[in-house]
Amino acid sequence: MQKSAFLLVLFIFFGFKPVANKISEDRINEALTFCQKNDMDTSTAIMIDMSIHSGKNRIFVYDFKQKKITIEGLCAHGVGGGSTPIKPVFSNKEGSYCTSLGKYKVKGRSYSNWGIHVHYKMYGLEKTNSNAFERLVVLHSYTPVPNHEIYPQTLFGQSAGCPVLSDATMSKIDALLKAKKKPILLWIYV
Repeated sequence: MQKSAFLLVLFIFFGFKPVANKISEDRINEALTFCQKNDMDTSTAIMIDMSIHSGKNRIFVYDFKQKKITIEGLCAHGVGGGSTPIKPVFSNKEGSYCTSLGKYKVKGRSYSNWGIHVHYKMYGLEKTNSNAFERLVVLHSYTPVPNHEIYPQTLFGQSAGCPVLSDATMSKIDALLKAKKKPILLWIYV
């Protein structure tokens, strides 16, 4: 079996999708329309694809004007609810330590005990993530998260439900977010 066919079989078997296109055109269009309708920043969105293996880049900052990904990196998923390094379990319940799917409004820079000591508040905008603020789910970094892909190794045990990034990725996103006047869309999906 050729290497590419073997990799496709692995992707299908483990439920991962190839990351060649990283974000579908439909998802980009939906994100932009959502931002326009909800008075959010329409130049940038943060997309997190939890169907991608945790050892690969799965957080993407998309620039709507340039029509390209400008920042990407690793992103940990929550350890709760029976999540495994390869298969995240999603929940919106307090105390679940799970990642919650859905669209979030990101605004409010604050001090963090972790990583570069900066976090951003996340406000869940859907039924699947409506408790995010109460659960203290924030966008932040954690120094042990690598700055590069580690596949086939996994990134697990770093998150109690927050999207957790490397310090380098968070520094880039922080510089971007500090310059924004309107809230940014962060969308976690599978």
